[in-house]
Amino acid sequence: MENFEFYSPTRIIFGRGTEEKAGELAREYGKKVLLHYGGGSIKKYGLYDRVVQSLREAGVDFMELGGVEPNPRLGLVQEGIRICRENNIDFILAVGGGSVIDSAKAISLGVPYQGDVWDFFMGKALPEKNLPVGVVLTIPAAGSEASNSVVITKEEGLLKRSCNNDINRPVFAIMNPEISFTLPPYQTASGIVDMMAHIMERYFTHQTDVGLTDGLCESLLKAIIKNALIVMEEPENYNARAELMWAGTLAHNGIVGTGRIGDWASHAIEHELSALYDVAHGAGLAVVFPAWMLYVYKHNINRFAQFAVNVFNVDYDYASPEKTALEGIRQLKKFFQRIGMPTSLKELNIPTDSLEEMARKCKRPNQGKLGYFLPLTEEDILAIYRLCL
Repeated sequence: MENFEFYSPTRIIFGRGTEEKAGELAREYGKKVLLHYGGGSIKKYGLYDRVVQSLREAGVDFMELGGVEPNPRLGLVQEGIRICRENNIDFILAVGGGSVIDSAKAISLGVPYQGDVWDFFMGKALPEKNLPVGVVLTIPAAGSEASNSVVITKEEGLLKRSCNNDINRPVFAIMNPEISFTLPPYQTASGIVDMMAHIMERYFTHQTDVGLTDGLCESLLKAIIKNALIVMEEPENYNARAELMWAGTLAHNGIVGTGRIGDWASHAIEHELSALYDVAHGAGLAVVFPAWMLYVYKHNINRFAQFAVNVFNVDYDYASPEKTALEGIRQLKKFFQRIGMPTSLKELNIPTDSLEEMARKCKRPNQGKLGYFLPLTEEDILAIYRLCL
């Protein structure tokens, strides 16, 4: 087990009707709030009205900035920074899923910073202060409600980059599983893949004596698989939605990665897909992750066999552990297909003539190789993209 420092300061307010506490919680952290959200779904289903009423009843002065899109854009972040500066905003309330939360986090980094907020995403500067961010979660998926990560896409050059720093963790997250009842099946499934990928990025490691966190990872994955199949048939099953919502947070708040070194190559490879073609992040991961697994599994067959046995109940083949490992990968891909996710670039309508460009952009200048489980060269990345076909 590796040395580690675990930090998770986000206050979780979980359960039915908890969005009605948004105003009193926001008031604890700021006098003037930016209410940040995406499209029309929060207004269509009444969440916007409930949050606004809560803010008004708490006497909180607020301004609004909507329009966040999937794969949130730098342009809107820069607009949010300008609004906050010009209006002395001191707190941001994100009402939405991972894209809205990440947009809010990026705005919060940019307001006190004298340079270009994109510096943080290119590794040119480290954030030292920000505005506090609170969350009303609508989509169990990204885990951004309690994570240290923020991912933004720059329109010029279609660059999708992340900034990982504990300063990014929201001060609170309000999580009402009922809010997720109205999510379309594809969006639900995409979120399920995203949270599973967050766990698997940490699970596939060469660290030994990490049985505790292995067990956490495997239990979370099994709970997600079980409840995913329930909500695809019963979208208003509160208990299944609750399990998924909490699993999404635990998948990415850092707890399952303690004492081990994560890989994260699959996320970087997918980011080029969603940056260039604007596909849903989870859908892209459903294509990339099995391909990455097929490319690297021989470097630790026993770990992949353990995954197969403990997550998908595959019978262990003592004569050929490799067969067990491959069956686990097949079962994962089959599960993705069962919940309606694509598992090939063809299903995402992504042309093959862009593979070299994506592999080149995925390999950052001066970064060295990509990932930890098997450090990847540009040629390796291209080979993985070809396995996605």
